[in-house]
This record gives sequence, C-alpha cells and structure tokens, in this order.
Amino acid sequence: MFSNIGPVQLLIVLLIVLAIFGTKRLRTLGSDLGSAVKGFRSAVNEADKEPEKLDDQGKDADFDSTPANDSSKQENK
Repeated sequence: MFSNIGPVQLLIVLLIVLAIFGTKRLRTLGSDLGSAVKGFRSAVNEADKEPEKLDDQGKDADFDSTPANDSSKQENK
C-alpha cells in the first residue's frame, strides 16, 4: 500500500502539513510527543526495576473480628 510512495510525494505531504499547522505548532507537537514518549519509557523502566511489593502476601483475611461483628457483640452485652 505504501510501497508506491516516493521521496517526492513525502516532501509534498510534509509541505502541506507545514502549511496547515505552521512551524511553531509542529515544534510544540514534536516536543510534546517526545516528552510523552520519554515519560512512558521511564515509567516502563521503573516498573521493570522494582518488583511489585504486596503487604501480607501469605495471609488470609481475618473475618472473625470485623467492625460489624464487634458492634453486634457490644449490643448483646
């Protein structure tokens, strides 16, 4: 599909985009896109470095001492 596009056609498309958006808008779009990619990469690298830490991995929930059970015990007294 895109194998028929040559350098001349790409240059024409670039000129049309430049005429529509302008140089200032394209510069800000490029910098915003670059900072977004940089932030995404740093987040992925940070997630790879630190394994997920969970509290109380092997413990089950204690359903014997819930707030609902505590209040019902106080009412019965």
